[in-house]
Amino acid sequence: MKNLVILTGAGMSAESGISTFRDAGGLWDQYPVEQVATPEGYAANPKLVIDFYNARRKQLLTVKPNHGHELVAELEKYFNVTVITQNVDNLHECAGSSRVIHLHGELTKVTSSRQPNNPKYIKELKPEEFEVKMGDLAADGSQLRPFIVWFGESVPMIETAMEYAEKADIFLIIGTSLNVYPAAGLLNYVPRAASVYLIDPKQVPIASGREVHVIQKGASEGMEEFKKILLG
Repeated sequence: MKNLVILTGAGMSAESGISTFRDAGGLWDQYPVEQVATPEGYAANPKLVIDFYNARRKQLLTVKPNHGHELVAELEKYFNVTVITQNVDNLHECAGSSRVIHLHGELTKVTSSRQPNNPKYIKELKPEEFEVKMGDLAADGSQLRPFIVWFGESVPMIETAMEYAEKADIFLIIGTSLNVYPAAGLLNYVPRAASVYLIDPKQVPIASGREVHVIQKGASEGMEEFKKILLG
């Protein structure tokens, strides 16, 4: 089976109704990134940050995977599929994808404020626990914080993602502007012999100098076309 590695960004989940951060009217217009997505913002006002992610978590209960997510999962019948996602939602998993690497953390998980990447303290929340409060503590006694990789924090899963990118026979990028590093640099690890595809309704500048097959459509329509190209 060929290795199909899929890098997904906010455009993957947009059709499910999850706000993208960067587009006009996106979340960054409502909340400055410094307040809700940096260690400094969390230190300055932990309650604001915790409440922001509580609201994002509750939104998850109202959305479901779109046809694009379902097609990504369906390709596991034909390929050895690895999804590398910049998204913190769980829609790939809900659609049935079995190998998902979350670069920027996971909304449904919380962790220690002191040692956020220590597996001992990372906890999956059930839907009835989605409302985290000030005073809810991790096992090390620190406040439970979102298991999210904030700006300025290291991306612990990037090495794993690079290893999969290096083994790709086919590399597909869906709905990401390729300007958030280190994820944007993954294309540099994809073997020269691999086919590279990009699905995005907008034009995405690609600086790597390699041939990229562009499908200028949204995630669901684009995935339909991609599946036809691969399977005929």
